[in-house]
Amino acid sequence: MALDLETLRTSIEAYLDSSGLSVFHGYGNPVDALNHMLWDTERRPDFREFVECARKAGSKIISFYYRSFSLDQIDSALDQLEDTNLTREEKRNFETRLRQLQAYEGFTCSVELSFSVEAQIYSFELHTDWYEALNDILAELDAATEEEDEDDEDTLGGYFSKN
Repeated sequence: MALDLETLRTSIEAYLDSSGLSVFHGYGNPVDALNHMLWDTERRPDFREFVECARKAGSKIISFYYRSFSLDQIDSALDQLEDTNLTREEKRNFETRLRQLQAYEGFTCSVELSFSVEAQIYSFELHTDWYEALNDILAELDAATEEEDEDDEDTLGGYFSKN
């Protein structure tokens, strides 16, 4: 995926303005796996096909959301990293990977279109490779933090009775 989805975002906005559909500028879709279908963007990457599908399905409204990358996520991850018990080398590896992503501040990293028909949500989602890499790093960091929390729960904090 391109480094920045800004050109695509502006193309989507222009196309939606002329589509005849009402556009709801909302946030990303809530995850309800039972009622949520994702468009195959690898084999059908043209958002126009998705919008046409919405129109043919009888939808009168389409939701549009995009995300511009902010350093807040990296700052939060670095704070979380500081509170872990990872080794110095592991922390340095996470920090290096996170700092490399700072170059993308302000870039459009995600675009999402969705519509609903008969309680089923249909979504078209594109994310840059570097944003997916950030999400992978955050998941790894969460997993490392959860492992530490589980280790803490296994101990009785020094209040073990030898009776």
